[in-house]
Amino acid sequence: MSKVKVEFINTCSCCEEYGRIIRSVASGHGDKVEVKIYIAGKDFDYLKKYGPVTRGTMIINGEKRLDTLSREIIEKAVTDALARSGD
Repeated sequence: MSKVKVEFINTCSCCEEYGRIIRSVASGHGDKVEVKIYIAGKDFDYLKKYGPVTRGTMIINGEKRLDTLSREIIEKAVTDALARSGD
């Protein structure tokens, strides 16, 4: 079983809540989920990987990008990624 990597690019102050939700969902899965939160304008290392991002965007395992987010969508995306990883 490999870890699921969840990255979130926070582009504005109203996206901060999504970062908290992502951390909360990930904590429910223990060490199976690794979370990295980028803050646009402060962190720039995501630009090489994903290019410019203008909306709060969650990226799962460097492949699946989601920019329409809610608690339900985040929970489902993490659960699906865990299932695909062999857990």
